[in-house]
Amino acid sequence: MPRKKTATNTTLQKLGIEPYKEKKGEEYMNDAQYGHFRHILSEWKRQLMEEVDRTVHHMQDEAANFPDPVDRASQEEEFSLELRTRDRERKLLKKIIQSINKIDDEEYGYCESCGIEIGIRRLEARPTAELCIDCKTLDEIKERQYGS
Repeated sequence: MPRKKTATNTTLQKLGIEPYKEKKGEEYMNDAQYGHFRHILSEWKRQLMEEVDRTVHHMQDEAANFPDPVDRASQEEEFSLELRTRDRERKLLKKIIQSINKIDDEEYGYCESCGIEIGIRRLEARPTAELCIDCKTLDEIKERQYGS
């Protein structure tokens, strides 16, 4: 019977990493778990950096001064889309680096708002999560109500 596809499985599958198998009575955010998340974050960072390199090479290789304005506009739109994607990824890289630093400081995996455990599965689905699910839900409700 095939496993149910979850956000955790999808995220880890993209990175080629198996989900963490917790042991009975295991302490939260022990060395093995920190190692697991360091591996996830490092692999994600590596893949994003490869994408940046590919974009740079693609833009250098494909850059042409087309005489036809439609061709030129099409290329400019393609490059613009790629650059917007890379800008989002640049912001994500910053969050990944911050998460790796939290692992180094042994502060990773705990909610920045209330201090409770974020949870292994939530972190596998979103390795840069800074809030537990309850605080994130409240944050989103406030955002919708106040539009901030």
